[in-house]
Amino acid sequence: MRVGAIASSVAALRSPISRRPFLLPSSDHPHLAGSLHLRRARCRTGWRTTMSEQFFSSSSPPPPPPPSPSSSSAPFASLARPVDGDAEAEKPPQKQRPWLIVGLGNPGKNYSGTRHNVGFEFVEAIAEAEGISMSSVSFKALFGKGFIGNVPVMLAKPQTFMNASGESVGPIVSYYKIPLKQVLVVFDDLDLPFAKLRLLPKGGHGGHNGMKSVINHLKGSRDFPRLRIGIGRPPGKMDPASFVMRPFNKQEREELDFTLQQGLTAIRILLLEGFNKSATFVNSNKSMEQLS
Repeated sequence: MRVGAIASSVAALRSPISRRPFLLPSSDHPHLAGSLHLRRARCRTGWRTTMSEQFFSSSSPPPPPPPSPSSSSAPFASLARPVDGDAEAEKPPQKQRPWLIVGLGNPGKNYSGTRHNVGFEFVEAIAEAEGISMSSVSFKALFGKGFIGNVPVMLAKPQTFMNASGESVGPIVSYYKIPLKQVLVVFDDLDLPFAKLRLLPKGGHGGHNGMKSVINHLKGSRDFPRLRIGIGRPPGKMDPASFVMRPFNKQEREELDFTLQQGLTAIRILLLEGFNKSATFVNSNKSMEQLS
């Protein structure tokens, strides 16, 4: 019996190491931990998984292998591309161009309050009503920027004297790239009854030297709107050049102030609702004398 037991023990010692039972050591050991990470890496690249790998992966499974180029996730990449309609929607909104409203007149106290300066008075009325400061000087003009409603607007009173008004208007239009359909020029008109307004989409200068200059500095184009303010004809044989430099009497001043208020309403309609509605309002409106 003792001889048989000894023989069995010797046989067990001579058996292959791979058949011996063993306990897995802790992965806290730096060298073993490194080798296990290496085996995990090899496994993720398609190498055979070892027993140790299976043991440690039971608590924290390895991340899945990265998708191949032919993976089924490829169709989702196409979903991120904008379709034709989206490409249009992604374009930034175009910047709104401002309106330019120019009042023609002559600078200086000697001309203030005269018939030839009603264009200046009208722009001043807009500035006061809309809270637009015109204290800066740019492009040879008293100049202001603001809004009427949500529409950007520029106001200008050229300081070049009437006959050279285009030297101011032309550069403003060119610098700010303002479309001519958004350039409104306001001036006095001898051929309209006193305090009468007329809004037109385009036209000639009608013998007005200020308008001649503006047209010349807009490369000869007449395709811009204009608001004419009637100052009436000179009495008797008075020289028109002298008549336009005359101030208004008290009754005329009251009528003109009423007309300027109508003009303000017309400007708001023009900028917020369009030219046609504004022209209808202006050209069918009655004067204060007709209303009384």
